[in-house]
Amino acid sequence: MGDWSALGRLLDKVQAYSTAGGKLWLSVLFMFGILVLGTAVESWGDEQSAFKCNTLQPGCENVCYDKSFPISHVRFWVLQIIFVSTPTLLYLAHVFYLNRKEQKFNRKEEELKAVQNDGGDVDILLKKLEMKKFTASRSTAK
Repeated sequence: MGDWSALGRLLDKVQAYSTAGGKLWLSVLFMFGILVLGTAVESWGDEQSAFKCNTLQPGCENVCYDKSFPISHVRFWVLQIIFVSTPTLLYLAHVFYLNRKEQKFNRKEEELKAVQNDGGDVDILLKKLEMKKFTASRSTAK
């Protein structure tokens, strides 16, 4: 399976910047959208099979159906869910990127401190790392 704790940490970071109304709105929107979509797929699974054309010309059935129903309701709702969820997914990707960047900084800092504890002279490297971390934390949200 996957590492669900990583998803939990990511969602915890995202929750810190969301309002209560935003959390509720996204939850209701996605649940309602997926519920309607699941019901609609069962109801309108094969819309074109029962469609009858008034002529016997080849291809008429497809053309008449496309003229009567330019877009399927199911496809429209899927498109809506994609468009609504895209900004959220982009934000999650950004938070994931910042989380990985922070982990990388912490790992390097621990390695340098371990070298220093072993007697190595890494004071200059630690100061540079702290300066990078300070400038990165000022430009990003924690």
